[in-house]
Amino acid sequence: MFKTRLLSGILLMIVALVTVISGGGILFATLLIISLIGMSELYKILDVHNKLLGCVGYVGAILYYGLLWFGYNEWIICMSIGFLILLMAVYVFSYPKYHADQVMMTFFGLFYVAMMLSYVYQARELPQGAFLVWLVFICSWGCDTCAYCVGVLIGKHKMAPKLSPKKSIEGAVGGVAGAALIGALYALAVNHFAQVGAPVGMYAAIGAVGGLLSMVGDLAASAIKRNHNIKDYGKLIPGHGGILDRFDSVIFTAPIIYYMAVLFMK
Repeated sequence: MFKTRLLSGILLMIVALVTVISGGGILFATLLIISLIGMSELYKILDVHNKLLGCVGYVGAILYYGLLWFGYNEWIICMSIGFLILLMAVYVFSYPKYHADQVMMTFFGLFYVAMMLSYVYQARELPQGAFLVWLVFICSWGCDTCAYCVGVLIGKHKMAPKLSPKKSIEGAVGGVAGAALIGALYALAVNHFAQVGAPVGMYAAIGAVGGLLSMVGDLAASAIKRNHNIKDYGKLIPGHGGILDRFDSVIFTAPIIYYMAVLFMK
């Protein structure tokens, strides 16, 4: 199992490096595919992944990415309203085939997976985005690693005992602090080797906030799985589970990093 998990992790890292460094259409198309797979995993929980309701969700994701690609961002709210109306039309005209919770999960999936993940691409497209976008992964995976190490060493007080018994408050603090430190070190590194003028304090702040929200994303994904009595969202990535099992924290860190950069790094 460890060997399988390690090899899968290495392959994921290679894919991340190639797509994020390339940016543009390659990253955009990759995120669209990942979003559709992640939505399918989520929809499978309530058995709408291969039904009309789920298909409406996939079409909604494709339309959203289309608007994003062609720069029609002002139409996204309009599309979202239309998406909801279409879902409700399917619900009422096929009643009682679907339940209200299936409709809500379908609507939720578009925002939770497709829209949130798209911010990886949007962060990459910002000024200094080629460097800034890596904070998405530094916050997520750096915080997770630091939280685990600190939790093993000194963790005593449970953070969410019923949801994730192994996570501790001490580990969470260590994870946030570790993500902030890694963010600062990353800024120093890119300033030294690429002379981009990355603000060290802001990168540290983004690391801390992103790290905190990555834990919320991780716990949120766990809560959904526990509510529906499943261990993993899928089996696509050997040793890791599904797309949502691997990207649960990235889903939360990508938007906050994008907006912190837009608001505070002008």
